[in-house]
Amino acid sequence: MALYIYLKENNSYKRKIINYFSYVSLILGGLLLFWSFYPILFFEAYSRFFIQQKIQTPIPRSEMVSSLETASSVLGDFSQFSNNLREFIQASLWFPDRQQENLNYHSDIKEYFLTIPKLNIKEAKVVVGGEDLSKSLIHYLPESLPGEYGNVVIFGHSTLPQLYNPKDYKTIFTHLPSLEKGDKILIKIRDLEYEYEVFDMFVVEPDKVSVLDQKKDASYLTLITCVPPGTYWKRLVIRAKLTRLP
Repeated sequence: MALYIYLKENNSYKRKIINYFSYVSLILGGLLLFWSFYPILFFEAYSRFFIQQKIQTPIPRSEMVSSLETASSVLGDFSQFSNNLREFIQASLWFPDRQQENLNYHSDIKEYFLTIPKLNIKEAKVVVGGEDLSKSLIHYLPESLPGEYGNVVIFGHSTLPQLYNPKDYKTIFTHLPSLEKGDKILIKIRDLEYEYEVFDMFVVEPDKVSVLDQKKDASYLTLITCVPPGTYWKRLVIRAKLTRLP
């Protein structure tokens, strides 16, 4: 039986530094994960308790192929991560079932400007029938212009709120979910300015192409972006109606 027990104390300066660095790294890693994912979790909760309650008509449940599989089939790759790296800057990927092929748009208006005062978006360029969402907003499947009877559908990219820049078209619609009924949206075509007022907001799957349909009873404006923030899983739809002519 030993009469003495020798315990080596861990007093090494280098050992303390390593332990300290490990704890700091774990804390920073946890904070980074929270910073990245909390907007997605927040939006999911917000949409379930608030946005869906504002829907005037319920969102139909689809029996078609899932939105992820549909998008992947367009890209030719069934990897969710490889899709996400492409950032969905191609407008045609947003609703794969409705492509801008063989457009019958013959107007000489090829672009105009959109302003949303509440979101600090000022005269953002909208390209009619365009494709690259990193360079402008896109007026998708154009059949009518703002001010005319019909449904003007405008796509805009979004990302995590931490990366928002109102002058960057890859982040410009990030705060679109904060719009509320009665908020104003302004459209400027040459020297004419049209005012629209938000009246509805809801979330759909990318196979719900009915949101792109034309309605000829009034002049409508539909703004669409991907949600939750930083993903492309679903589409947020903002409906507005013309309230003031030039």
